[in-house]
Amino acid sequence: MSTTHPHTTVDPTAGPFLIGGDLPVNRLGYGTMQLPGPGAWGPPRDRAAAIAVLRRAADLGTTFFDTADSYGPGVAEDLLREALHPYDDIVVATKVGFTRPGPARWATDGRPVHLRAAVEASLRRLGVERIDLLQLHRIDQRVPLADQIGTLADLRTEGKVRHLGLSEVTVGQLRKAQNITAVATVQNLYNLAERSADLLLRYAEAQGIGFIPWYPLATGQLAAPHGPLAQLANALSLTPSQLALAWLLHRSPVVMPIPGTSSLQHLAQNVAAADVELHPAVVAELDRLG
Repeated sequence: MSTTHPHTTVDPTAGPFLIGGDLPVNRLGYGTMQLPGPGAWGPPRDRAAAIAVLRRAADLGTTFFDTADSYGPGVAEDLLREALHPYDDIVVATKVGFTRPGPARWATDGRPVHLRAAVEASLRRLGVERIDLLQLHRIDQRVPLADQIGTLADLRTEGKVRHLGLSEVTVGQLRKAQNITAVATVQNLYNLAERSADLLLRYAEAQGIGFIPWYPLATGQLAAPHGPLAQLANALSLTPSQLALAWLLHRSPVVMPIPGTSSLQHLAQNVAAADVELHPAVVAELDRLG
């Protein structure tokens, strides 16, 4: 699907990104947090449907799948293995650093012993000898950063991890981590309506670090039926989600959105956003909306 505005267009920027400079992925990925049960807890309502969505995403050209050991916990990683193993031309990113006391409840645990055990468990669930991209889900303020990052760097030295990433960090925290080891990606809350991570995005772009916005479609009141995003999307024959994703992809060449869905219809719509071309005036209008 390619939607253009009259006269001038901006070339689509959803082509490949090289994670860590050597691991190519199509920039519009898929996030698996919605696949387990309510509150990211327990098995999916329909396991066969979850498997079908993952396989269809790969069929449509998605090569970057983002997950975490805490989704389920363990459920999303199990689903990925069942659906996509041996992951031909697919990059799987997972995260460690959370424990799950119950549905919709999350607790940080950055102790080296926990991180190491979590990585070993993810390796087994995913059925791999090396994790493509391992992200620290959250920095644990009770544990020295050097101990957390150092443990993950050790696992990379041991050949169990290819690249390392961070989630929900500031520029200052990223710089401190970079003083310890190379960081390939960061993952922060970021979307059309929530741009508090703009400074981090610009720093990541300057450093060639991938920027993975989570909740990329949480556009709030902007997407209300008669809201400005919905009106603009309608004028362009797009859905609000497609327009929000297209804006993210045009925001920076290092942005790698990971919209998640359990619906085959929504999946197809999201994937089509990778081919949307936006007139500069539309980009400017979207910039103002936020």
